[in-house]
Amino acid sequence: MGKTRNFFHLHMVSDSTGETLMTVARAATAQYEDVQAIEHVYPLVRSTRQLDHALDEIEHAPGIILYTLVDPELAGRLEQAARAAGVPCVNILSPVFAVFQSYLNVRLTGRIGGQHALDADYFHRIEALNFTMLHDDGQIPDNLDEADVVLLGVSRTSKTPTCIYLANRGIKAANIPIVPDIPLPRQLGELRRAMVVAVVASVERIQQVRQNRILTLNAGGFENETYVDRRVIAREIAVTRKICAEHGWPLIDVTRRSIEETAAEIMSLYRAHKSALANGGAA
Repeated sequence: MGKTRNFFHLHMVSDSTGETLMTVARAATAQYEDVQAIEHVYPLVRSTRQLDHALDEIEHAPGIILYTLVDPELAGRLEQAARAAGVPCVNILSPVFAVFQSYLNVRLTGRIGGQHALDADYFHRIEALNFTMLHDDGQIPDNLDEADVVLLGVSRTSKTPTCIYLANRGIKAANIPIVPDIPLPRQLGELRRAMVVAVVASVERIQQVRQNRILTLNAGGFENETYVDRRVIAREIAVTRKICAEHGWPLIDVTRRSIEETAAEIMSLYRAHKSALANGGAA
């Protein structure tokens, strides 16, 4: 028998997109076994009317309230309503603001959605995302050296979502599939700036993901039988390891890694790669 899950209502009230709240809430919830949050997200709450809508929902389904509201009047109303309902209410950025203000001795500006400003960093991320989408799955190999990272790997090792995550961090990432008996683009041997890294997973993991993919597509046939054959997958993995050993490219095992963890490892490698280039070392 499966364990019984305990459900609770989790209300997230934000004057911006709510992404910060959701990230913090899910990171916290993940630390508790057999607990599942029923999420209620209220983004772009910037008026009394919008806050009233959130308060009505909270009244009908009481639970923990997390919020990021810059407007002190709206924050005060939310706190007051929480006290009246007898539910916890936390401004998740308040302790961070306090530390910054104390250490830096600067005044809080109270900019709503400041992290989403249309500044140079924002447009750099958009440029990286456009590049990544154009260079997905081995497309347009001619200008690979314009990439920051070139990600290699066999089918179903999460190359595309990893590259998209990197692009959202401002890193131009191209990905190229590794297929035995099909040579890699010659441009890989001509790179001077881009960093090449490969990903690999266990036979069991790749087989499972590929089987799920086939079921999703409702596809069958001999070609798909080969696609999920353990011996074929094992050969693909062996080829990947051999290629990386021959070229000295780093190899990351993503069997038990999330996309975020894989991307974090790649970003760490890329920082070292950039530092080596800046110091005139080998790329």
